[in-house]
Amino acid sequence: MSDKPKTEIYVSTDVEVDGPIPGPHSMLSFASAAYGADKVLHGTFSATLELLPGASGHPDTLDWWCQHQEAWQAARTNPRPPQAVMTDYFVWLEGLPGLPVFVGYPAAFDFMFVYWYLMRFVGRSPFSFSALDIKTMAMVLLRKDYRRSTKSAMPRRWFDDLPHSHVALDDALEQGALFCNMLSESRKR
Repeated sequence: MSDKPKTEIYVSTDVEVDGPIPGPHSMLSFASAAYGADKVLHGTFSATLELLPGASGHPDTLDWWCQHQEAWQAARTNPRPPQAVMTDYFVWLEGLPGLPVFVGYPAAFDFMFVYWYLMRFVGRSPFSFSALDIKTMAMVLLRKDYRRSTKSAMPRRWFDDLPHSHVALDDALEQGALFCNMLSESRKR
């Protein structure tokens, strides 16, 4: 057995939901893009989920979805039971060639849904209790206050030419590439 620690795999994840918290509201769809620190994409996972029994959409969130009909359609096409989706996701995470590290923008929101669903439907999380937040990383690199460390304040060199469409897989890929570019720059400093 080797004493060498496994490489970290950065699992950029985006969720699409119908309300601010899991349980009373449902995760409609989500996607993850698994990147190495070298920006090699090791795979993606995406799924659309059936609504939670007894849950309902929040009026403010549903108003937002009315303005993003194409993304809404993507988040509601061919939904599967959450138990099946999260079991498949767990198996996918366990099969990655390293230790999965959750990456999100904002991590607190996306992680809250993914962690809740993993614990509810699988009973454990390969991410443990932690998530890496891209906006916090930007705050450190930009040396700005947190609330001023938005994407509009970030240098263009951090962004690849990828869409941010509010379709979970598009956003997971875009944010994962952003994270890898930031990570590369931080390691050169």
